[in-house]
Amino acid sequence: MNPAGLEAEEKCAAYLARAGLDIVARNWRCRLGELDLVAREGDTLVFVEVRYRRSERYGGAGESIAGRKRARLLAAAKLYLSGAGDRPCRFDAMIVKSLAPLELEWVRDAIGDGGT
Repeated sequence: MNPAGLEAEEKCAAYLARAGLDIVARNWRCRLGELDLVAREGDTLVFVEVRYRRSERYGGAGESIAGRKRARLLAAAKLYLSGAGDRPCRFDAMIVKSLAPLELEWVRDAIGDGGT
């Protein structure tokens, strides 16, 4: 991953922790894909996709979570859940617009398939 992407993930993890979520995994990888951040908010597991683009030339960061990317996230989350027991979950997105100063948008239930 590029340095800006790593910085974006670090800042998002810190932001979520300050908001009361417990970060339980970072860059969890499996054969089906990768989960940027996995957090816990109460009893709910929160799969967080961090998106950062320096330029919106090819579309914004939020628009890049579509089709195949969405399917890979769902598949990886299902595999993660197979080892985590039956619990509620949701998919959030952290859209990083600027790293310095930090400007982001936290989209809760971004995929809308929270009952995975």
